[in-house]
Amino acid sequence: MALLRELRSLTAVQRRTFAACFLAWTLDAFDFFLLTVCLKAIAADFRVSIPQIAEAIFFTLVMRPVGALLFGYLAERFGRRPTLMINVLAFSICGLASAFAPTLTAFLVLRALFGVAMGGVWGVAAALALETLPASGRGTFSGLLQEGYVFGNLLAGALFWLVFPHLHGAGIFTAWRVLFMIGALPALLAFYMQFRVEESPVWLAAKAKRLAEGGSHRSSFSFQSFADYWPRFLFLVALMTAFNSFSHGSQDLYPTFLQKDHALDPSNVGFIVVISNIGAILGGITCGTASERFGRKRMIIISALMALPVIPLWAWSHSIASLALGGFLMQFMVQGAFGIVPAHINELSPGPVRAVFPGFAYQLGNLISSRNGVFQAAIAARYFGGMLTYVMAGAVVIGSLAVATVTALGREARGEDWSKESA
Repeated sequence: MALLRELRSLTAVQRRTFAACFLAWTLDAFDFFLLTVCLKAIAADFRVSIPQIAEAIFFTLVMRPVGALLFGYLAERFGRRPTLMINVLAFSICGLASAFAPTLTAFLVLRALFGVAMGGVWGVAAALALETLPASGRGTFSGLLQEGYVFGNLLAGALFWLVFPHLHGAGIFTAWRVLFMIGALPALLAFYMQFRVEESPVWLAAKAKRLAEGGSHRSSFSFQSFADYWPRFLFLVALMTAFNSFSHGSQDLYPTFLQKDHALDPSNVGFIVVISNIGAILGGITCGTASERFGRKRMIIISALMALPVIPLWAWSHSIASLALGGFLMQFMVQGAFGIVPAHINELSPGPVRAVFPGFAYQLGNLISSRNGVFQAAIAARYFGGMLTYVMAGAVVIGSLAVATVTALGREARGEDWSKESA
C-alpha cells in the first residue's frame, strides 16, 4: 500500500512530527465534536432549548479565523513547533474550562475562546508537517492529515456511545461535563512535542539565512508582508469557500435527511454515517496519493466531478445497503478532493506567510459556508415540505461545480522545492 510505503520511507524525526501534527488536528476535532454529540444533555443541564446551546457551535466557527490569524502569526515569528504546543494547550484548557461553566453565558464565552484555539491548529500543524516531510510524499500525507478531522469525529462519537450512557453523576460530574474533562487529555500531546518533535527545517533554514545576513533570529513577518500577497489570498479564500460548501452541503444535514426523508431509525443512521466516514478516510488517502502522480488540480477536479454521478444512489436509494454504498462513494469523492487541500494550498502559499495563509483562508472559507445547513433547511421547508432530498442533491451539484471551477483557475504547484525559500 502506498501509505505504508511512504511511512516506511520517513526518518524517525519525520514520523514523530507527522504523528504529532495528525494527533493535534484529530484531538482538536475530537474536542469540537464532543459539543455536537452532547447538545441535548447540555441544554437539559442549563434548562434551555437545543437551538440556544447550538449557538455555541456558531460562536466556535466565528472565532476560528481569529485563531488562524493569531497562531499563524506566532508560528511565523517564533516557529511552528512552540506555537503548536501552545495551541494544543490552549484548546485543551478551554475545553476543560467548559466542563465547569456555571451558566450558559459562561459556556458560550468559553466555546468562543475554544474557537480561537481551534482555528490555529490546522494551519500551523499543516505547515509543520508538510515542511518536515519530503516533497514527494506531500499528497499522501496531505490526505491522511486532512482526515484527522474525520477521526476526531469518530472518536467523539465512540466516547459518547461507549461512556456517556454509564455516567450518572450530578453537579460538576454530570455526564457531559465528565466527557469534556476527558477531552482535556490532548494537553499531554504538548509534553510529547516538547521532547520528541523538532522544528520545521524550512523555518530553521530561513532563520539561519537571516542570521547569516546579519538580521534578526526572528522572522520579519508582518501584516504588510501578508497584504503583499492579497490576490493569492483572495483566491485561496474563494477556493476554501467552495470546498467547505461542498463538504458541509453533503454532511451537515445528512443524518437528518436519513431520518426524515428515509424514515430510518437511529441505529441504521449511525451505521450509514460510519460507513460514509470510512469512505471519507479512504478517499482522502487514495486521492491524496494519486495527486502525486497526476497533479493536485487534476485529482481535485476529477474527485469533485465524480460526486455528480453518485447523487442518485446517495439521495434516492431505498435499501440500507444501497444508501450505505451511496454514502461511502459520496464521501470518498468529497473528502477525496478535500484530502488534497493541505498539500495544494500550502504549495500555493508563499513561504514567508505559509503558517498564516492556508489556515486563515481555510477558516474564512469555513466561516462563509457555516450557515449552509441553515439555508438548506430553510429552502427545504419553504419549497419541498421539509424534505431534504432535492436540496441536498442540489447542494452537491453546486459544490462540485464550484470546487472544479475555482480549482481550474489556479496554478499547479505539486512538489515545489521549499528548501530554497527565504523569509
